[in-house]
Amino acid sequence: MFDQLSGGLQKVMKFLRGEGKITEKNMDEALKMIRMTFLEADVNYRVVKDFEEKIKGKALDQKVLMSLTPAQQVIKIVRDELTSILGQEAKKLEFSSSPPSIFMLVGLQGSGKTTTCGKLAKWVSNLQKNPLLVSFDLKRPAAQDQLKMITEILKLPFYEMTKDQMASPSGALKDLLKHTANRGYDPLIVDTAGRLHVDEELMQELRMVKDILNPVELIYVGDSMTGQDAVKSAQIFEEKIGLTSIILTKLDGDARGGAALSIVSVTGKPIKFIGIGEKFDKLEVFHPDRMASRVLGMGDILSLVEKAEEKADLEEAEALARKLKKNELTFEDFKKQLVQMKKMGSLSQFLSHLPQGGPFKGLSKLSIDDRKILHFEAIINSMTGEERENPKIINGSRRSRIARGSGRSVSEVNQLLKQFAEMKKMMKKSHFQKLLSSLPSSH
Repeated sequence: MFDQLSGGLQKVMKFLRGEGKITEKNMDEALKMIRMTFLEADVNYRVVKDFEEKIKGKALDQKVLMSLTPAQQVIKIVRDELTSILGQEAKKLEFSSSPPSIFMLVGLQGSGKTTTCGKLAKWVSNLQKNPLLVSFDLKRPAAQDQLKMITEILKLPFYEMTKDQMASPSGALKDLLKHTANRGYDPLIVDTAGRLHVDEELMQELRMVKDILNPVELIYVGDSMTGQDAVKSAQIFEEKIGLTSIILTKLDGDARGGAALSIVSVTGKPIKFIGIGEKFDKLEVFHPDRMASRVLGMGDILSLVEKAEEKADLEEAEALARKLKKNELTFEDFKKQLVQMKKMGSLSQFLSHLPQGGPFKGLSKLSIDDRKILHFEAIINSMTGEERENPKIINGSRRSRIARGSGRSVSEVNQLLKQFAEMKKMMKKSHFQKLLSSLPSSH
């Protein structure tokens, strides 16, 4: 995510840290590097120019120049301005004070709009809401088949429009409102027509839907990988029908980040969610400050902690922490942690939240095959209870048996045993024990 943008900005940060003091000359050089990084990342030119002017004005302020750590001050200014471009702070999804709340999703064909309807429905279901989903497309009545299939997977209610209803669109939408209110659904999530390009016919249809349904959230769904195309179409949707918020999809595959860094400034509307994978639980609340920190290589530990609290078994985590302090980790404990990590998502996503400096330097660049976790779990499952408790007894014949039982090679068994031994050795080190002793406990 944002690899190109992040790599360029981290070079700028490294350059600034290497300068003894901040001068107009080295600040101009840093701004030139930022400008090139932003433009290569497909950030809107006006956004780049405005960002550059703000950074220069604040960085050359006398208070910054006279401070003991001018480079750190400038880095903070860059982070704050980056946060500002991304939207300043996380914005909550709006719900109507008199249910049902209506969420209307709009966007171009292929942006992931229909899948996002399913993701949003799953997200609100976790808030103990009772969503109803509907697809409304006058051109392609068959478009509702995809959304219907998604609701069946999620086991959520779906409202199917008949051909007769579609013949009278305004009447169909009024019937939909009655159905939703009478059955106590909240929110109503409406998937709308998509086209390859914006046209007036589409806008007229969307304006009609908006006027009748009066949505509390009119959400533009944009494919972040299309960069400035997503920004331009969002701007047109905002001008023609008016938006309340934005969801950016495919952010996990977006190496440049131009759309995210441009869309808020250009439309004036906040990004409320980001899609970070194909599964229906891969929708995250967008935190501008945390994203700015990640882009600058400072990590996003808060999101990692929240994800752990949501997915992990806290009692098991505390029991593990106690064992780590005593250096009593076994393969049984290791297996439990592999299971917990799978719940939290891919290992590569996990590492992307860590700071890219200090002890974590270079971790994000590792080529990680998440199938390894499954392979390691299979190998541990093939061990006896005694072997899991005391790996030292695993000799050559035992390694061969474990390999056969797990369907993996002896070299993979050796690799796991080696990595486990190295991990235990690292845990004996004083700085690691110091970190563990600082962890809070509920006991």
